[in-house]
Amino acid sequence: MSISTTSIKRPVLAIVMNLVIILFGVIGYNFLGVREYPSIDPSIISVRTSYPGANSDIIESQITEPLEKSINSIDGIRNISSSSNQGTSNITVEFNLGKDIDVAANDVRDKVSQAARNLPKDIDGLPTVSKADANSDAIISMTIQSDKRGVTDLSDFAENVIADRIQTIPGVSSMQIQGQRKYAMRIRIDPTRLASYGLTSQDIVTALDRENVELPSGKLTGAATELTVKTLGKLTNAEQFNQLIIKNDSTSVVRLQDVAIAEIGSENEETVLRESGKPMVAIGVIPQPGANYLDISKEFYARFDKLQADMPEDIKLKVSLDTTRFIKSSVTEVAETILIALVLVILVIYLFFRDWGIAFRPLIDIPVSLIATFFIMYIFGFSINVLTLLAIVLATGLVVDDGIVVTENIFKKVEEGYSPIEAAIKGSNEIFFAVISISITLAAVFLPVIFLQGFVGRLFREFGVTIGAAVLISAFVSLTLTPMLNAYLMKKGGHKPSKFYTLTEPYFVKLNEGYKTNLEKFLQRRWLAAPIIIFCAGLIFLFWKVLPKETAPYDDRSAINMNVSTPEGSSFAFTDRFVGKVNQMVLDSVPEKNVNITITSPGFGGAGSTNSGFVRMGLVDPGDRERTQKEIADNLTKITRKYTEGKVTVTQQPTISVGRRGGLPISYIIQAQNFEKLREKVPVFMEEVSQDPIFTTSDVNLKFNKPEINLTIDREKAKNLGVSIVDIAQTLQLGLSGQRFSYFFMNGKQYQVIGQFDVSNRKDPLDLSSVYVRNDKGQLIQLDNLVTAKEESSPPQLYRNNRFISATVSAGLAPGKSIGDGIEAMDRIAAKVLDESFTTDLSGESRDFKESSSNTLFAFGLALLLVYLILAAQFESFKDPIIIILTVPMAVAGAFLSLWLCGQSWNIFSQIGTIMLIGLVTKNGILIVEFANQLKEQGKTVQEAIREAAVSRLRPILMTSLAIAIGALPIAMALGAAAKSRMSMGTVIIGGTMFSLILTLFVIPAIYSLWSKEHKENKDLKESIAAASADEENLTTNSAT
Repeated sequence: MSISTTSIKRPVLAIVMNLVIILFGVIGYNFLGVREYPSIDPSIISVRTSYPGANSDIIESQITEPLEKSINSIDGIRNISSSSNQGTSNITVEFNLGKDIDVAANDVRDKVSQAARNLPKDIDGLPTVSKADANSDAIISMTIQSDKRGVTDLSDFAENVIADRIQTIPGVSSMQIQGQRKYAMRIRIDPTRLASYGLTSQDIVTALDRENVELPSGKLTGAATELTVKTLGKLTNAEQFNQLIIKNDSTSVVRLQDVAIAEIGSENEETVLRESGKPMVAIGVIPQPGANYLDISKEFYARFDKLQADMPEDIKLKVSLDTTRFIKSSVTEVAETILIALVLVILVIYLFFRDWGIAFRPLIDIPVSLIATFFIMYIFGFSINVLTLLAIVLATGLVVDDGIVVTENIFKKVEEGYSPIEAAIKGSNEIFFAVISISITLAAVFLPVIFLQGFVGRLFREFGVTIGAAVLISAFVSLTLTPMLNAYLMKKGGHKPSKFYTLTEPYFVKLNEGYKTNLEKFLQRRWLAAPIIIFCAGLIFLFWKVLPKETAPYDDRSAINMNVSTPEGSSFAFTDRFVGKVNQMVLDSVPEKNVNITITSPGFGGAGSTNSGFVRMGLVDPGDRERTQKEIADNLTKITRKYTEGKVTVTQQPTISVGRRGGLPISYIIQAQNFEKLREKVPVFMEEVSQDPIFTTSDVNLKFNKPEINLTIDREKAKNLGVSIVDIAQTLQLGLSGQRFSYFFMNGKQYQVIGQFDVSNRKDPLDLSSVYVRNDKGQLIQLDNLVTAKEESSPPQLYRNNRFISATVSAGLAPGKSIGDGIEAMDRIAAKVLDESFTTDLSGESRDFKESSSNTLFAFGLALLLVYLILAAQFESFKDPIIIILTVPMAVAGAFLSLWLCGQSWNIFSQIGTIMLIGLVTKNGILIVEFANQLKEQGKTVQEAIREAAVSRLRPILMTSLAIAIGALPIAMALGAAAKSRMSMGTVIIGGTMFSLILTLFVIPAIYSLWSKEHKENKDLKESIAAASADEENLTTNSAT
């Protein structure tokens, strides 16, 4: 007894089963998180080490290399990249997608602490390991401004009051204080006066170590009480520092104020953040990799409101950039799309049945299946995101299918004169296999998606499993609830036709007649089927070459970033002027801007150099402006290319990117065994890139031209004068590098004491001659006597990728060019310029693209194979499925044609759509072939069977195809700002189903009539089975007696 018959016999059971499914779905829905896309952020761990005053090659050889060597042995690493800058080393370790971030962080900490023994002794603290990508952007940033306070005050307030409150939001990795100037005691030393007293910088450090201490001294214990003794020796303000005695002998007392000035200043004096030209401080919220941004945002705003209530009067807080707003609108738009799709599908079904009573029965499938799907999503640990919601939009068209096919068949039986219950049993059992087969085929198409690796696998998995689940649940519903409802709600002898029905029926009859005559004509020239299929294959090949390929089209997120860099060796003041110029240009030429933040020499994000800056721009909502984000960005690229002072790159945030890094679309890494090779080839490579018409802007992160002075020490002379090399190095280091001399306390917080020669005494190479070194006899020797200075140029930063020394070439694409073209062009240049010893790699968006394109072809092939095997099993023939599979090239040709006509690209969304098409279009073939086989078994000839099957199945095929195409219509229409990137999915589904629908209705019957053999009954098999079952019956009766 089949499940349909059981449901008709026990209606309450059928209703209860479906209610339980709905109940679980509702519960699952309440537990699902909301995010923009499935979490595709790998675990990324950053290791940062600070070594003030050291230049890049020392950092690279003494810090980065030993750490990398140690970290490299951890299992599950996907990529290690590092940059060694002036004073800091940053290593970013990216793990494979499945690795848990806490495990990864602990692994890295273990290895770093092992390697820490081999690092230089005077580094500034131990390397810090953090669970975040050093290059990721803040998701929300808020500016803090005040009319009464300076930037140093604001920085202090931001760090100690505001950041502390927001830092504790679950999922937040760190707070980035942009434009921060932290309090510090600045000791500005005058080297000439220092020498006149016979002192060196080292004496100041020694005096501070001796005088600026606070030690717990113990306790006094009396008979009944005890007192703790505390020696207060810490210096707390500038006055006390100035009065510090550095040297006293019988003749004089030298205080700090005699040789230097101590004043409260800031730790990093070379950074500034401005909002529309006004200096202020901003706080950026950096999420942990894989955190849920919407949860962070919700909690952030709750705390932000509380913060505003507690703020002093002069401090104004403003959320300047919030990327989560776009995510919210994006998710709500897809939810609206579901409703639109629902309404459209309901209309299509009503048009075919023209009776609400009947149309309602297959429609019951939609709510039951979709709600139940949420439970499956919950079990798999998915979230509500753009992809799972899109799956639900497309499922609205799919889940009705089974219901339509079942209801349609029962409807036919009633019209043939069966009673409703008999019709329901007969009708549902007759089509039982077709329904199961269609559903399993559809679900099977999405099975290969589960095997996909990398981030594409993550993205597709949520989409595929959601749709597959919806389809399988709808098969269950349409074999339990639908037959039951039909059995008890249908009136005897069919239903009384409505006015609308009598009015439109002639057209439907005409449609059937017209199809019948055309099919006859086509079957007389059935050889045409072969050229049609070959033509489709040709179309696919042609468009594969023509269509632009990318990861995903850019959405209009109302945000543009600009990175500014001036030539190496540029001073902070020069860079700041240039950033100001760019800012002014933005004010003049982008009236659509809502907020415009500029940061000169940001002290975070790996770039500690004074010759960089960036501009972050938020635009007004897309509805309130004429130009799109892309047009504005292209225009800015055009303007900024003319600047001579420095380089400006304009970037937009990609729709789908691993680890949320902005940047130009092409990132091409050149790796070499040694630095000299790169020095030789990189300039040639860049020359080729700048001449290639595919790229607009191009840049390379490895520069060779930072000016520096190399001091060579005359060792013999130094030895004779009693000066050791370490004395010379240390004296220069204390005077020039701005190192921490000590700590001091202010308002209960600890800050640094930083000593350095005063600016006026370190602005010229000649100033080095006024530095004195003390020899072993206590005399001062002028540095001029011991060293010779020579000006050279060297790289300011050294980069490594997977242990190779590397340079990353980034480039922007010319309008109309896609990432695929860009990578091909880079490969061409590499083949021309680089020799065998170089290797190349991709990073950022380019790597995502490469990964996404290699994976989908595999999924496509596997999906076809699975569908073929499932159909072969169902039809008990290896030949019939080939007939059905032949619909696939027609669908793909239609998909490519529609993409080309609409000017869209081949991307992740169109790939998902195309894989889905396999399932959708094979369904039409299944209906025809399954029915023709049934008729053949009843004794009809192949020609009669296929003609009758095709004509009788015309209505359900039209109905299901239209339901799917119209369900996808809202996606293809791209209603709303956030929907532009997904358009191609809708386009592919509509184009593919419509194009293949028309061809399927003619080509499949033609091929069937050519290939299929007449039905021959296997008499031996039948007799053997009958005999076997008779034996079994005898055995059971015997044992019973």
